[in-house]
Amino acid sequence: MSVGFTVKYYWYQIGTGDFLHSFFSTIAYNLEDGKWGSKYPVIMNELYSGDLKSNRIELAIEELDLIVPELRKLKPNKVVWDIEDLTKQPPWGDNISSEITDLSNYYVTSDGADFITILRHALEKGIKIHADVKIENI
Repeated sequence: MSVGFTVKYYWYQIGTGDFLHSFFSTIAYNLEDGKWGSKYPVIMNELYSGDLKSNRIELAIEELDLIVPELRKLKPNKVVWDIEDLTKQPPWGDNISSEITDLSNYYVTSDGADFITILRHALEKGIKIHADVKIENI
C-alpha cells in the first residue's frame, strides 16, 4: 500500500506509511525535543492528522521553511524511524547513497523524488486551487 498527499484530484506519491511516519518522527525527536507538535503544530499535528485545511497551508509552508535548515544541520545517522520505538531502524539500515549528506535530503519518495520538494509542491498546489492537503493510502 502506498501513501501520498492528495490535493483535490492531484496525487503526490510518497511511499509507505512507515516512511512518512519516519519523517515526522525525525522532526519531533530532533527538532521538538520529543514533544510532537510543540514547535511546528501545523505540520506535525494538522498535516500529520491527514487533513490540512487550505486556509492553514501558508502556515505549514512557513513551518517547513524553518524545518529544512534545521534538518540540514543533522547527519543521516540522526534519522528516527519510529518515535514510539526508537530501536526500529530503516529497512535499508545505514546503507544509503553517498548523495545523502544530511536529513534535509535523506527522504526520497518511492518515485525517486526529494520528499520535501514533493511536500512543498502539494502545499503550493493547495494554495493555488484553494484545496485541502490530505494524506491518503491507496
